[in-house]
Amino acid sequence: MSETAELLELSKEAQDLLFRDARTVGAFTDEPVTEEQVRAIHDLVKYGPTSLNTQPLRVTLVRSAESRERLVQHMAEPNQEKTRTAPLVAILAYDTAFHERGEEVFPGRGEMIKGMFADEAARDTNGRLNATLQIAYVLLGIRAAGLAAGPMTGFDAAGVDREFFADGSRKSLVVVNIGTPAEGQPPFPRLPRFEYDEVVTEV
Repeated sequence: MSETAELLELSKEAQDLLFRDARTVGAFTDEPVTEEQVRAIHDLVKYGPTSLNTQPLRVTLVRSAESRERLVQHMAEPNQEKTRTAPLVAILAYDTAFHERGEEVFPGRGEMIKGMFADEAARDTNGRLNATLQIAYVLLGIRAAGLAAGPMTGFDAAGVDREFFADGSRKSLVVVNIGTPAEGQPPFPRLPRFEYDEVVTEV
């Protein structure tokens, strides 16, 4: 165990599960991902912070073969087959009208939130940034459930939005494949990570 690992409250095993041993996966076994597992993931990651507690992330689970093919046609070619065959696929998007629920997420400040994000550009920026933050929580939640995730941005987002969110209610950000890793996954060594001194400065 490294000295830095010993300084953390989380157990070494949990640290490894969430970060050191976790990898992006492109192929999975046929073991299903249940609704109960997805609910458990949500019940954990819903506590992650967002600006003014806006919680703009929305998740669309793509299970049926018909819906899967509708999604696959908008995926980049290298992502098509793994999206077609993953046990579960989720479209992670942001709610374009998240500000309308301000009173639900921040009682007493609903009108303030609506006013702050009345401008479409401000709303789009907040929705994208905070939903992206929530996507990171979701990926960690998937790992906490003992599953693996294959997040992808290689797809036609406008096409996915027309296909699944034609009313403009959501804007897709990431498509993620979810399941139990197949044998031999991931198929390549871990890529390098920047060290502390390459990332952190102090002023």
